[in-house]
Amino acid sequence: MPELPEVEVVRAGVEPAVTGAVIAGVEVFEERSLRRHDPALGPFTEMLQGHRVLAAVRRGKFLWLPLDTGRALVVHLGMSGQVLLRSPGTDADRQLRIRLALDHPDHGELWLNFVDQRIFGSMAVDAMQPTRDGLPAGFSGRASGPWSGLIPSQVAHIARDPLDPGFSTPLFLAALARKKTGIKRALLDQTLISGIGNIYADEALFAARLHYEQPADSLSPAKARALLAAVRSILNRALAEGGTSFDAQYVNVNGQSGYFAHSLSAYGRQGSPCPRCATPLVRRQFMNRSSHLCPRCQRLR
Repeated sequence: MPELPEVEVVRAGVEPAVTGAVIAGVEVFEERSLRRHDPALGPFTEMLQGHRVLAAVRRGKFLWLPLDTGRALVVHLGMSGQVLLRSPGTDADRQLRIRLALDHPDHGELWLNFVDQRIFGSMAVDAMQPTRDGLPAGFSGRASGPWSGLIPSQVAHIARDPLDPGFSTPLFLAALARKKTGIKRALLDQTLISGIGNIYADEALFAARLHYEQPADSLSPAKARALLAAVRSILNRALAEGGTSFDAQYVNVNGQSGYFAHSLSAYGRQGSPCPRCATPLVRRQFMNRSSHLCPRCQRLR
């Protein structure tokens, strides 16, 4: 599933193309891709067509496009969703689920294609509500506007991510100290800290030399800060390399893969020597997924 770096790469890619553009047309090829759209708010197509996009905003793994109606188009990539920019008239992408025809004052006409092989992703028009802390709702490369302090109702329960300027380190560390679950479960809890999935949780825990089942409330304040610093460092490195791609399911808006997979230290490297101590890395069952770690460097204490 795309995590924060991958979604941010998509957000940054679509931002110049969609900001200020009018949605001239909407085509829905797969109704299941509208599963999170509430028809009680109005028909999906009618709520978009003829309206202007004001920005592209992200919080954690969620992306939304504020509209001039006061609502927002929420995009969730799910397991395999892609947002691709295409020139009008180009051949349809495989697994094309939704297409928006955009008319931009500077870039002219273009298509925004939502492609999703496994159909776990979605698009939905959603109502907006003020943020609880009064700060901008998420990260955007554009100047703030009336939309910046509003968040879609579907995203309001999601915590800020560690790269968000509004993220509060003291509040996060205090909440983490109250968690009795294993530290990896805490990192994956999107109501505690957002944007981190299985890949970057494993990488951060490896960097901090922590076992995934280490109780969160057992971490010293210094160790908790070191873990948060590792999370931020790894997310920023992944961003710089365009995210992590193991197959064609994650690509940027131009269809190109990220290459952070070549820089991973633990995830997917079971059997390889630990970069620190040369002990073979292992893979362990964790919930309905896996954890990758060094059994020597990351002992449960």
